[in-house]
Amino acid sequence: MDAQQTIKQQVTSNPVVLYMKGTPHFPQCGFSAMAVQILRACGVEEFFSVNVLDEPEIRNGVKEYANWPTIPQLYVNGEFVGGSDIMREMYESGELQKVLAKQAA
Repeated sequence: MDAQQTIKQQVTSNPVVLYMKGTPHFPQCGFSAMAVQILRACGVEEFFSVNVLDEPEIRNGVKEYANWPTIPQLYVNGEFVGGSDIMREMYESGELQKVLAKQAA
């Protein structure tokens, strides 16, 4: 399976997916740490994460998959949501909580 197929499988078979640098317990960049904090603030304790530092083909592939140049990247129900700045803006407006509530329904 190539990187694009792997990414598609990951985002469609898990309700919440975060491509990040590091792990949720040990983020290795400030933007990834902020993304994890935002998800936890929204009540999402369990989510599928991919440490792109361990998987260079996924790191490059996910940028192509969403046509988004930066990491982290959040997907909910197979849909690309955005990076940490968009996550923060959506969280502050209450929109992210609504998107994440739909995945639990």
